[in-house]
Amino acid sequence: MRNVTSWRVLRSCLLLAFLGLSGCAVSGTRLPLAQHVDLQRYSGRWYIIANIPYFAEAGNVGSYFDVSFPGGKVHDVYVGRHKDFAAKPSRFVMHGYVVPGSGHAYWRESPFWPIYLSYLILYVSPHYHDALVGYPGRGYGWVLSRSPDMDAATYRALLQRFAADGYDVAQFRRVPQHPDQIGKPGF
Repeated sequence: MRNVTSWRVLRSCLLLAFLGLSGCAVSGTRLPLAQHVDLQRYSGRWYIIANIPYFAEAGNVGSYFDVSFPGGKVHDVYVGRHKDFAAKPSRFVMHGYVVPGSGHAYWRESPFWPIYLSYLILYVSPHYHDALVGYPGRGYGWVLSRSPDMDAATYRALLQRFAADGYDVAQFRRVPQHPDQIGKPGF
């Protein structure tokens, strides 16, 4: 079982490395970032309400990020369970920095040196309850919330923000945060 988990982590890191390099060559319009992100208020747990799935997160349930800034550096921990809330959680850690002059909305994160990936905060609600995170090229995106629950109207409004930024919102899938959500339409 340990080899399967190690292989999955290695594959995830390799994909993230590829995405990081491919993000360097993205053409087209740049994504508009949130004007200013208060890092102290942004710190903490963010539940992944929806994302554009890729193999490292596809099929995961109960997923979230824990974000902190020890010594002014980015420390981003992803936790998710594969297909079942009873499954052992998988975890990976990203370290990085906030890009100067970005209003704290553009981060560079690394699963391992020398690979760095972009973390773009496109929107954060005034009370820091909901956020949208994107990626250059618009192939990846995350709808985040401080709560594992989000009402349908808020979810639609956040997807509309992604659509206004040029995302194909049909690619987004809800991430089950409760066992009774598994298999429901849109999840």
